[in-house]
Amino acid sequence: MKIVKYICRGAAVMCMCSNGKNRNQEHFSASGLFTWCRQKWKNLRGNCMDDKRLSHGRFATDVKWLGTPICEMRRMPDCSGTLPALRPSSNHSVTIRTDLLKSGDVPRPYPTYLKDAWDDKHVRMPCSEQNLFPVENEDGSKNVSSRWKLIDIALSRKFDNSLDVKDAILKYNAGYAKKWDFTTLNYLCTEDLNDVETQHLLQSLLPEMAELALRLDTVCTQPIPLLKQKMNHSITMSQEQIACLLANAFFCTFPRRSNKLKPEYSNFPEINFKKLFEGSSHKKAEKLKTLFCYFRKVTEKKPTGLVTFQRQCLQNFPEWERSTKKLTRLHITCEGTIEDNGRGMLQVDFANKFVGGGVTRSGLVQEEIRFLINPELIVSRLFTEALDHNECLIITGTEQYSIYEGYADTYRWVGCCNDQIPRDAWQRHSTEIVAIDALPFRHYPDQFSPNNLKREMNKAFCGFVRPGFDPRNLSAVATGNWGCGAFGGDAKLKSLLQMMAAAEAGRDVVYFTFGDQELMTEIHDMHKFLSEKEQTVGQIYKLLERYWCEVCRTCSFSRPNIKLYSFIHDSVGLYLDSTDEDDD
Repeated sequence: MKIVKYICRGAAVMCMCSNGKNRNQEHFSASGLFTWCRQKWKNLRGNCMDDKRLSHGRFATDVKWLGTPICEMRRMPDCSGTLPALRPSSNHSVTIRTDLLKSGDVPRPYPTYLKDAWDDKHVRMPCSEQNLFPVENEDGSKNVSSRWKLIDIALSRKFDNSLDVKDAILKYNAGYAKKWDFTTLNYLCTEDLNDVETQHLLQSLLPEMAELALRLDTVCTQPIPLLKQKMNHSITMSQEQIACLLANAFFCTFPRRSNKLKPEYSNFPEINFKKLFEGSSHKKAEKLKTLFCYFRKVTEKKPTGLVTFQRQCLQNFPEWERSTKKLTRLHITCEGTIEDNGRGMLQVDFANKFVGGGVTRSGLVQEEIRFLINPELIVSRLFTEALDHNECLIITGTEQYSIYEGYADTYRWVGCCNDQIPRDAWQRHSTEIVAIDALPFRHYPDQFSPNNLKREMNKAFCGFVRPGFDPRNLSAVATGNWGCGAFGGDAKLKSLLQMMAAAEAGRDVVYFTFGDQELMTEIHDMHKFLSEKEQTVGQIYKLLERYWCEVCRTCSFSRPNIKLYSFIHDSVGLYLDSTDEDDD
């Protein structure tokens, strides 16, 4: 209280002397007076706070996690409510016989025979009768024939070497014969793998993958709807159907998906794997090993589960400045990963707006790695249009097939994974992954503007909220430094925004700093401080707006001199202590 009295007396003297000619008038504006008070506050409390922060730093050196024990956080399936019966509806496409769904059995496709839909509302399938290919006759005349028949002939041949694979794919992609490059595939077969591994790939695995791809017209019999922008729609399909679709993606059979200049699919991710084969990239070779592990497992034994892909589009968002919600519980750790330690939780995919990012190219960071070790995620690229600002993609039921080590340039496939995650009543693994795309920022201060703050909070909220669900049935959010790294986001801001969005959605947060102990301690201390001071989401949002107005908006440097957490700590401390003085 003595500190506050001192500052208040000083401020009062300044105001009384505001008519003095020897005074700088900017000191007596509202913002100038607040700046003066805050500086005095910092100077007087600096030593005490420095000591406190130093003690936290020393404490953190031998501590790997802080906050609520992770064992107390909710996980699926333990926290989940009872699922309704699985049935197709106007906003839920189900591609299997639900009446025959049984644990351990391969789901039966529905309908029994192929139903074709060659239009702009559904995936244009390689096996469609409308998928035609121009053919030149001996007399020079041209006509069209079935591209699927050509695919069947090309993929039914023997593969003695990687060039045979190339020739087969180019048989039905003749227009790209001079453009597509298969150097990485050739490098994998001739230099990376040993002779036994290469022989198994060419003589066993690739023919089995080709056979799987050619079963498309009997496995995927129902038209697959495109999940376009502004849609709230789900697709539930079998793991076998996904494997068949991915085998076709590997052999580049999907029509109209290789030319991004054509407008029909210009706003969709790539699905054909052609870019994975090109160049002489060690990273791409490791990607192919990871994917071959998946194909080896699904061709040796048919998978028996289901996977649901849900596009969620929200029209109404919280009025953040008015929110009265308090921050929920936090477990934060500098060890472990989202996929391993966040099992049974809502796991955040730090997504590109084109889901999967560079998974079929050279990208190899958080999202791409997750799509590689859980390859069933990749099929979402077949039917999911680019995410808009008010949308996310929720994927439930994918299986992890591979173990890896490293990150980006150091990524390496280690071996196969035997995923033991339990299944729910719909025979889906209790693994829920949400793709939310953060904004990229070229200029650091821009992310603190109110428009960008709300956009990121709305995006996180869209991913975390489940309208109509009891929050007690929602698992914790397993997340980390979303939108940081190449996107230029500030980890301290992004962690706070995610905690606020999770609070509004009624979920706890499990946060992974991926080896950064200092960040772990700072985020935990800020969460603890705001919780102890009983700050609401609305009050925290107003502090962020003030930080923009008073620090970032007029900042002439690449980064502000006043750090976000210091600003929040000093602002809340000064306000609450002055309020206590008023009460006295």
